[in-house]
Amino acid sequence: MQNKNKIILTGDRPTGPLHLGHYVGSLKARVALQDKYECYFIIADYQVLTDQLNKSKEIENNIKEIVLDYLSVGIDPNKSTIFVQSQIPEIAELYVIFSMLVTFQRVKRNPTVKEEIKASGIKKPSLGFISYPVSQAADILCVRANLVPVGKDQLPHIELTREIARTFNRTFKKVFPIPEPILSKTPILPGLDGQKMSKSRGNAIFLKDDPKTVEKKVMKAITDPKKVRLGDPGHPEICNIYNYYQAFFPKHAEELKELCPSGKLGCVECKKQLAKMLNEFLDPIRQKRKEFGKKPKLIKEILEEGRIKTQKKIKKTLELVKEAMQIT
Repeated sequence: MQNKNKIILTGDRPTGPLHLGHYVGSLKARVALQDKYECYFIIADYQVLTDQLNKSKEIENNIKEIVLDYLSVGIDPNKSTIFVQSQIPEIAELYVIFSMLVTFQRVKRNPTVKEEIKASGIKKPSLGFISYPVSQAADILCVRANLVPVGKDQLPHIELTREIARTFNRTFKKVFPIPEPILSKTPILPGLDGQKMSKSRGNAIFLKDDPKTVEKKVMKAITDPKKVRLGDPGHPEICNIYNYYQAFFPKHAEELKELCPSGKLGCVECKKQLAKMLNEFLDPIRQKRKEFGKKPKLIKEILEEGRIKTQKKIKKTLELVKEAMQIT
């Protein structure tokens, strides 16, 4: 049963279908959280424009991909609210108000923004890129969220949101809760090459990948660089494949921890076994995704219902904000 007194907001940017890293890092937890809290899941399409302006034409299809992924892993629109950022203009209005409550220098000091600008390779980032944490604050506070599930790298954004909420409450009137982060305790699942998992690097296994694709990707994955041939002792602690066993099949990981150092298990056989187990894990997800994919009207209905419910909540927030500021 949901705790109606506590609201959670989290979500994704629609840059493409979701992968195993998303499942381990957030999706699995969201399925559990929706039974305990009032959950809002935002598909933040405007945030894609901050660093991928030239891919705007892909956003609409990517939104559908994300909704299919949500439904296939068990996010239930009867328990949670799924909505698209751009379909609710009141969020942008709140963003404008919030931009008056924080200095440009404060936003520029955000270490995560600095890292993301560096990683993007954009030499002249737009104002939207630099200030997107303020937009994110509007996403969170528009529904007056109490809790925000995040990874460690997102903590600076949540701290800025908390500062904005405190500044507004102190300057005008208490309208906003001070949201608390729910820090993920799950280790970040690396890509198949050992780097950060992402679509652009081509190192991810997507939830919708077919069995042959999964097998092909796993067989190309980097393993223990010190284990050259069968018989060589393995080192699970530095093997990328072992990370996947730990994330999805912890009991088997414990067995491998004992078996691998003996040199009796070859990397090829270990990969084949992982591919088989991952496909068995993904089979029901793929089946559900296929079934939901046959119902395009259902996706539209889910997003429309989410828009209506969220917009009602946000209009109340803006009403409280303007009343506190004594503006119309």
